[in-house]
Amino acid sequence: MKALFRPLLLKWYRKSARDLPWRRTRDPYRVIVSEFMLQQTQVSRVEEYYPKFLARYPTVQHLARARPKKVRETWEGLGYYARARNLHALARTVVKDHDSAIPSDTETLQTLPGVGRYTAGAVACFAFEKREAAVDTNVKRVVERVFRTKNVWEATERILPRRGKTVWEFNQALMDLGATICVARKPKCPVCPVRSACKTGLKERRPRKRQ
Repeated sequence: MKALFRPLLLKWYRKSARDLPWRRTRDPYRVIVSEFMLQQTQVSRVEEYYPKFLARYPTVQHLARARPKKVRETWEGLGYYARARNLHALARTVVKDHDSAIPSDTETLQTLPGVGRYTAGAVACFAFEKREAAVDTNVKRVVERVFRTKNVWEATERILPRRGKTVWEFNQALMDLGATICVARKPKCPVCPVRSACKTGLKERRPRKRQ
């Protein structure tokens, strides 16, 4: 089932991928800005604020030099302002301690303000094309349903492709599937591209026994 799931998912993604601005770059700073914004915020709203923020702070150095009040004003409307404070603190840490270069390994990334396991994996994969899992809420739901497992991080790491570029696609595909098809309420199982490789989908397809 694992061998079937991966090619089905990638085939679907290559035809149906969402065109999102942060997917058009491998710049670590731009990737990390998008990841902070996407925490607890709808994609459509981030699409509106992302270019405005980058126009104001185009590099990590620009953000590091900014005053906290100005950063908050630029973030105004996105909510959850702790993210803005953490992103600002991260920029200053990167400039001061990492020679303005955002780290590429997950261990170092997790030492930065506001960066947890998911964000570290996402930046390592989406900016540096490293073979790292990035398990957000959507990915967790997909993996739990497809493989009927609670060990989501372990299961996701096992099914990652070997090549970094393909891992980038695979992680993005998992997120898209969870956001558009394998949604929390009323999942669209009849049109799911990986239904034949999904334990939950297969179970739903089996005819029920007559009483």
